[in-house]
Amino acid sequence: MATEELQPLIYDLGSPGRIGVNLPECDVPAASLPAELLRESLPLPEVGEVQVVRHFVKLSKLNYSIDQGLYPLGSCTMKYNPKINEDAARLPGFAQLHPLTDEDGCQGALYLMRELQTWLGEISGFKAVSLSPAAGAQGEFAGILMIRQYHLDRGDAQRDVILVPDSAHGTNPATVTMAGLNAHELPADSQGNVDLQALRAACEGDLRERIAGMMITVPSTLGLFESTILEVIDAVHAAGGLMYMDGANMNALMGVVKPGALGFDVMHYNLHKTFSTPHGGGGPGSGAVGVNARLAPYLPGPIVEIVEEEEGEEPPLYGFVMPEKSIGRLKAFHGNFGMHLRAYAYIRVYGDSGIRDVTRYAVLNANYLRARLMATYHLPYPRYCGHEFVLEGHIEGADAVHALDISKRLMDYGFHPPTNYFPLIVPEALLIEPTETEVKEDLDAFVAAMEAIAAEALREPETLLNAPHTAPVRRLDEVKAAKELVLCCAPALPR
Repeated sequence: MATEELQPLIYDLGSPGRIGVNLPECDVPAASLPAELLRESLPLPEVGEVQVVRHFVKLSKLNYSIDQGLYPLGSCTMKYNPKINEDAARLPGFAQLHPLTDEDGCQGALYLMRELQTWLGEISGFKAVSLSPAAGAQGEFAGILMIRQYHLDRGDAQRDVILVPDSAHGTNPATVTMAGLNAHELPADSQGNVDLQALRAACEGDLRERIAGMMITVPSTLGLFESTILEVIDAVHAAGGLMYMDGANMNALMGVVKPGALGFDVMHYNLHKTFSTPHGGGGPGSGAVGVNARLAPYLPGPIVEIVEEEEGEEPPLYGFVMPEKSIGRLKAFHGNFGMHLRAYAYIRVYGDSGIRDVTRYAVLNANYLRARLMATYHLPYPRYCGHEFVLEGHIEGADAVHALDISKRLMDYGFHPPTNYFPLIVPEALLIEPTETEVKEDLDAFVAAMEAIAAEALREPETLLNAPHTAPVRRLDEVKAAKELVLCCAPALPR
């Protein structure tokens, strides 16, 4: 859309004298703000309450959300966020709790955090858990910092290499670099697993004494469970390294496989993926991290422990504790507590058997979609998948159509697009994750849309190349849109 088309709509909603709220008279002495915090001019619109409400309601209708329909964003696990979680997070005793409240005044919150640490450890087979990392990327960072510190304490300062599969999340090599270490890429074999020959060459060759560990996602970002994962773990451990598991795809394992029991040393959890707390603009992330006994002393702190137990029926006293060799704090206060509440409610409602069912239905839904679509779209790795799978967004006979065109056209059918062009080792990748919260009727509707788009690609490719046709704005130059924002109070943009 040309910028000129937007100009008539760039205006303020306000008019001098309009008032949206009546504030009571100030009943405390007025205080002056520091001059350096004040601006000479701040031309905010003067608007009434009804204009404000209508403006934001109209904007909300332009957004697509999980509450409106299927959100098959591969590797992000965009599952429905149960409203009971939101109710729990809004309970006044939690929502109004000041982050600087002393330990005596927040025993209920500390109890909840302690329970959540215990439950997350039990679900994944780890001895100890810290809830403090603010998001998955920070949980990754904590994991690699702990691995680095473990080797430094043992006098192995030369261990500066982390092995990373070529199908890894992009945050993995970035995390390695931020921690001051070096990433060594490993290729995938023809089945989508880590190439064992390449792994053993690294672990038994010149890199052996430099290997600090390996980062791997299970299932992989191809949606495939690493069938040789035990051999991978044994090879890295034999070389003196530690195993880090990226927990982004834990939705395929809960109640079925415990990473700690497989031999992993550390893993981050995405509470905003696996345990249904909101994503992005819907709420901050939470990247709790679990470890085995050898890394427990290095956990980022503080963590919640029982600091005093009374005899009789008196409840124990909970407090914040810094692990003995902690890598330190990663976040102000004690993590994103609202996310802890939501995850606690989610696990509490499902219980042991329910958590297992989440995984069973997530895997079933993904394999149902995979089986329905593999006749229309090329499946690069024809194996049963975990909770997600990857297709090639290319249709034979429609050479001009790409994965992006298919995704843009999906918007016209009322679906959020899947992840595009990731993992990078699959050309024109479409990474699709339906999650466990979708019913068969909605999955069938998605299949019908994908099949219709494939037919359109052959019959009328221009329809795809110019999609979307029904969105509030047409196809944008996404790089330019990110760099040259057009911000205005227009209630809606033209179609």
